[in-house]
Amino acid sequence: MGGQVLELERLSVAYYRAPVVRDLTLTVGRGEVVALLGANGAGKTTTLRAISGLLKPLSGTVRLDGRDLAGVSPTARARLGLAHVPHDRGIFFGLTVAEHFRLDGANSPAEMEVAFEQFPALRELRSRRVGLLSGGEQQMLAIARALRRRPKLLMLDEMSLGLAPVIVDRLLPAVRQAASENGTGVLLVEQHVHLALKIADRGYILSHGELAATGSAAQLSNDSALLAASYLGGASSTSASSTGVSPTDDGRRS
Repeated sequence: MGGQVLELERLSVAYYRAPVVRDLTLTVGRGEVVALLGANGAGKTTTLRAISGLLKPLSGTVRLDGRDLAGVSPTARARLGLAHVPHDRGIFFGLTVAEHFRLDGANSPAEMEVAFEQFPALRELRSRRVGLLSGGEQQMLAIARALRRRPKLLMLDEMSLGLAPVIVDRLLPAVRQAASENGTGVLLVEQHVHLALKIADRGYILSHGELAATGSAAQLSNDSALLAASYLGGASSTSASSTGVSPTDDGRRS
């Protein structure tokens, strides 16, 4: 498939003028699953919100499929092929499963069937109000809505939140399949690190808003000391370099 669907170049983002993400460079290729890892408060969700246009960067560039997104609204970014599933799933408890898909434009029976392709279990739940679904079923719906649009870039923020790992293990293959079959680039923020790295091609580790390390999923999985340090808020470039994992995306040390 080739090419980069997402490019972040020296991105910095702040809340109330306090920098949260600093000088982040990151890429996601077509058909590639990239894990964005780090402790709570490391800047992962802030990064996704900046990519979606919900936060305005202090500096740096966000490109989607080669297009600079400066000045492009969140709605326009969605039309350009960006799908963002936030940690609260972005669903409406009072609506049924089918009504959610109709909101997204699936009005005919054929269009509705396409919506159920990735998660057939939702077909039997089409008339159920979403507030009555289990957490895993709600997350299935959120991901299915995003995938139905065949996005160029899918961003998933903490899809495992409140779910047992065994449930997450059932959701992740659909994400991998979308990347492999449709060429969707996936940026995955996930607390269950080893589950995320099982389906990811590469990973980035953020620490205190800065890039601490990047490498292949296999390299990161094998560096347990680096992963442990990153979730204690102190990932070190020494640990990263011991397994060939780059301390930063472009060779600069954080």
